[in-house]
Amino acid sequence: MRKNRRTLHKDFRILTLDDDVIMTSTLQAYFQRSGYYVDVINDPYLAIKRVREGNYDILLLDFLMTPICGDQVVEEIRKFDKDIYIILLTGHKSMAPPIKTIRELDIQGYYEKSDRFDQLELLVESCVKSISQMRIIQNYKSGLSQIMESLPQLYDLDNTQSIFESILRIAQDVFQGEGAFLMMPGMQENGDAAIHVIGNIRKEDVPGIVENNRFDGQTVICTEDLMLAAIEDEKHEAIGVLGTAMCPGPEYVQVQMLEIYTRQISSAIHNSQLHRLVSAKNEELTRAYEQLNESYVEIINAMRTVVDERDIYTRGHSDRVSDLAADLAEWLKKDKRFVDRVRLAGLFHDIGKVGISDKILMKPDKLDDQEYENIKKHSDKGAKILSAITLFNDVVPIVRHHHERIDGRGYPDGLKGDEIPEESKIIAVADSFDAMTSHRHYRSNLSLQAAVEELEKGKGTQFAPHVVDAFLEMLESMGEEKFGEKYDTGKESGEGE
Repeated sequence: MRKNRRTLHKDFRILTLDDDVIMTSTLQAYFQRSGYYVDVINDPYLAIKRVREGNYDILLLDFLMTPICGDQVVEEIRKFDKDIYIILLTGHKSMAPPIKTIRELDIQGYYEKSDRFDQLELLVESCVKSISQMRIIQNYKSGLSQIMESLPQLYDLDNTQSIFESILRIAQDVFQGEGAFLMMPGMQENGDAAIHVIGNIRKEDVPGIVENNRFDGQTVICTEDLMLAAIEDEKHEAIGVLGTAMCPGPEYVQVQMLEIYTRQISSAIHNSQLHRLVSAKNEELTRAYEQLNESYVEIINAMRTVVDERDIYTRGHSDRVSDLAADLAEWLKKDKRFVDRVRLAGLFHDIGKVGISDKILMKPDKLDDQEYENIKKHSDKGAKILSAITLFNDVVPIVRHHHERIDGRGYPDGLKGDEIPEESKIIAVADSFDAMTSHRHYRSNLSLQAAVEELEKGKGTQFAPHVVDAFLEMLESMGEEKFGEKYDTGKESGEGE
């Protein structure tokens, strides 16, 4: 059922700041009538504290205040909060801040005070639309990450009953609805439909729900409170129905995630059936696994692209690391299979960052201890995502250990020296070089020569000496200009931690 505007606006919190008590009270009354949650503050310093402690979406503040002006308030807030949307108000057009200040402080709107607030309301609604889109992206990313981290257990199961139970549990976790069901016609020994439920959906209601809702060529259909998805076999013929209660959020995002999840369910069920037929259908099994690999690789590659494209500072990082690491492996005279493993690991070494929030990845200053511990989990998460498919078996340990150090002070396992896979040692040098020669949120990129000096400093502690030496030999052989052109050093995009 569609929410009305007042209900929708209750999802957004506004803080109003003005040293004029009448103005803040008027703004509060106006926007509360439109359904917004509104707090008011008349002290600029208290407002900074409240934003730090609270969870506000939009800040409306006056420009001319005492003891500090609005732009000074914004400057302080931007040191710890890059996400809050800010609209600056002023009753004196001639005293408005310059455009340069508005841009530098990332102020989303400017409003000249008047007796009417309709123009201000339009600015607020524009902010709400942008915030809603960002929430959709975050929910989609989070849902994808949950699906990808949960899928390995489905593919490890060859018992159909266990798969059905796992399917519903994962659906409940991902979509956070009040219930889910799975109906598979003809799956019981007597030919009846196998029906499994979780949450508040009653088993006896499921046949009627499925009977009363026809797919008519669609893979997902929505009722007032349910989403139904067709589970198809390898010939794209329906073999069952997954239903899940609708959860809060945009319908089309939930539909997209359910489509992705259902495709993987189909593969997992088919995989389970093939386990029981392996002796008689070995060739068919091979084809099915190839299709399964291709499907999973497509999704993982899409996730890799999401990680790299999140902002201009990560764009193309994985491709550059992959190219440089593969060339280093060839320079070290490694065989083709070794080089191929390094190339693949370079492409997917940061896949685990898909589940880490943008606020941490794009933080413009030093991470605190908790944030750094969160970042450190990405190599383990990446290994788990890749472990779902046999194609990546050789790559999993490389991705897991690409942040280990020769002196044993790396993560996630504190390996040292020869305990670290040779491929991971190569990825570590390529990853660090690209990071250093790339622009970050909290510093500009280093020159090629400065990056080389950092690699030399890390020989024997952070990096394997023979890999750094190979890097330096390759650089000397190619020359700095050609090397910089090939590996795109000095660019405006790069990688974080």
